[in-house]
Amino acid sequence: MESTAEKTERLQHDYQLVCDARDRGNHKAYATLMASYREPLYLLLLRMTHNTTTAADLTMETFSKAFLQLHRYAPTGTFSSWLFSIGVNTYIDHLRKRRPDTVSLSSITRTADGDFIEYQIPSGQPNPEEDLIRRQRDAALKEVVAELKEPYRRIIEMRYYEDLSYEEIAERLKLPLGTVKVRLMRAKTLLASIVKERGDLV
Repeated sequence: MESTAEKTERLQHDYQLVCDARDRGNHKAYATLMASYREPLYLLLLRMTHNTTTAADLTMETFSKAFLQLHRYAPTGTFSSWLFSIGVNTYIDHLRKRRPDTVSLSSITRTADGDFIEYQIPSGQPNPEEDLIRRQRDAALKEVVAELKEPYRRIIEMRYYEDLSYEEIAERLKLPLGTVKVRLMRAKTLLASIVKERGDLV
């Protein structure tokens, strides 16, 4: 376990790399951050997706989003927690947009040379097994969200389950838009911490 001094040193080191990448356009600095956190981020997303390809894709998408949002990172928390919150958010977006390319039929045709080729016909109907897995993951994620304390749980639900915009959330909660954004970022950071501790999201 890291000591307080070690954590402080790591935070300062990471923040210096962020500043180099953000303010000086030093891509090598960001590559160093990626090298440090790629594996733990990938393992987090793998526990959530149970799919190596999807986890790898979401890992790279998370790093891409983080690079574009470096101006939002502040050394009040560790870079890893901030990065993981973006990763959880990316996973949630993936679940919301996910439309499985399912296959329900196979067909065989003969080429001009007389060879047989089997090909699969994509179906618009959801594959029962994949649909079950998706629903199980949704349910598991909701259990994790339920562990959040107010007001963070409610703001996550409004944003991702009710699909409300920041402006709509601010209006409903009678809060300034900036406060909504800060609370949502904090909620996602807490969510990432819970997922990391549990390690069993399916």
